[in-house]
Amino acid sequence: MDGASSGSMLPGFLTRTRIVHIPLVQWVAVLVGLPLFHLAMVLLNRLLSPLAGQWRRTRRRNPDLPDPKVFPVPLRVLLLVGTIRWVLAKAAMPLMARQVWSTVASILTIAACVWVFFALTGWTERYVRRRLLRNDLAGRVSILRLTRWGADLLAVLVAVLAGLYYFGINPNATLAGLGVGGIAVALAAQRALENVIAGASLIFDGAVRVGDLLKVGETLGTVEDIGLRSTRLRTFDRTVFTVPNGQIANVSLENLSLRDSFWFHHIFRLRYETTAAQMRSVLQGITGLLEKYPLAKHFPMPVRFLRLSAYSLDVEIFAHLAVPDWAHFLELQGQLLLQIMEVIETQGAQLALPAQIAYLAVSSDSNLSSVQALFDKSGLHSSKQNGDSA
Repeated sequence: MDGASSGSMLPGFLTRTRIVHIPLVQWVAVLVGLPLFHLAMVLLNRLLSPLAGQWRRTRRRNPDLPDPKVFPVPLRVLLLVGTIRWVLAKAAMPLMARQVWSTVASILTIAACVWVFFALTGWTERYVRRRLLRNDLAGRVSILRLTRWGADLLAVLVAVLAGLYYFGINPNATLAGLGVGGIAVALAAQRALENVIAGASLIFDGAVRVGDLLKVGETLGTVEDIGLRSTRLRTFDRTVFTVPNGQIANVSLENLSLRDSFWFHHIFRLRYETTAAQMRSVLQGITGLLEKYPLAKHFPMPVRFLRLSAYSLDVEIFAHLAVPDWAHFLELQGQLLLQIMEVIETQGAQLALPAQIAYLAVSSDSNLSSVQALFDKSGLHSSKQNGDSA
């Protein structure tokens, strides 16, 4: 070893050889020291993570919690930056080397800060998402994702501007160009921005939620997903109907899941053979049935003798069933209709079918004989022959 002239135990060629005015010993220290530093941090993380995980599981009384990372990658980078700053303060280095390592430390600091910000926004998104799902606000998850994306993009932009300022570059011209480009992009993506804004307002207003039975125009379906650009409905024939949010904001929207009760409105048509006494009994029987039904909310006259139609006597039933969902309403509606049919049958009345009765007027005995002959020829019998009344 020839290190007497430099007063060190290092070989002379390490101190005398220079690359870009930097001694070879410093290059070796960097090329060997940085990997060793990273390896030391990895080993230390593996040693401390099980201990931190055990403490975390004991404190929260949850044995399924994973081991946390004591030294995540951004923290390792910050520790490396601190080490570089400490070496620069303690070691005597040429101005060129000091400038190079100071620049490297500054770039690593900016990158580590952005990395830490990404980790914080990710943790915040997961935490808020769990709370939203717990409170049945799944539609706002897409807004949360857009907010995180915008925050990360803003962090990257700030980091780039900080880097430009550090290197002495004025970013004003770049910002002006970005502003003009942003206006052009906004004009080109006008419909897409309209859908995004409409989706955000739709989610925050809470007018539509995932799982609601929705009627958009003439389409009826269950909301499966509320995105920033469109909303997906699952129709009753199991197809997926996608509606742009801008269109939803401009059409009539009917949310069937928000009803506090369902309309039970039916018209029963009884035959004209129904007598007045039978009609009164039918009206009283159906009214009593609705009054005794616990989930029926009705008006002062829920059952009405509505009109004399062309072929029937019409009875209208007007009430509401206080049930939470559409499936439950259909089940109770079927039960009520069966009970109403039993009331009608008990009173001796019958439901009418669309029919017409033709009355034939006969002016003389000769015409009567002609009609009788026509009946006999067609295989039919008159009412006098079969003993039935006309």
